Amino acid sequence: MAAQEHYEELARQLGALGAVRRGIGRVLPEGCSPATAIMLTLLARFGEMRMSKLAELLAIDMSVTSRHVSHAAAHGWLDRTPDPLDKRSRLVCLTPAGEALLDEVSRRHAAALAGCLSDWSDGDVALLAGLLARLRESFGQCPPPSREPAPDRMSPAPAHITV
Repeated sequence: MAAQEHYEELARQLGALGAVRRGIGRVLPEGCSPATAIMLTLLARFGEMRMSKLAELLAIDMSVTSRHVSHAAAHGWLDRTPDPLDKRSRLVCLTPAGEALLDEVSRRHAAALAGCLSDWSDGDVALLAGLLARLRESFGQCPPPSREPAPDRMSPAPAHITV
């Protein structure tokens, strides 16, 4: 097991990844937000699904999911159809235009990373990709930590901190 200071440094570095994500997000095509790209990626990976399942995978409220779906549908990137098993529900699926958008997003992301990491070796890039995949997998196997309130000396209310 790694030393506590290594975990603390890892937490700092992961927190700083927001700047990397924002930089990569700047290369997205017009009208495609990072949230839209994530939503379309989930549809490409898992196929047609109910909006409630999409909201669950995105870990966002159904009303927010509905806004994202409406935006993507207006751009022709996904279709919404009534669920034959429950007419009150809608199924969403990627369209050919959505698949083309995801291809463009992938090319742009790869080009942005290649530009920023041009002085990295192929081995270093592959190592980082492998370690990040391993990190994601470890989080999938790990139960969420208990949400004990952090001590807050100014107020009796719990402090909510997200990293």
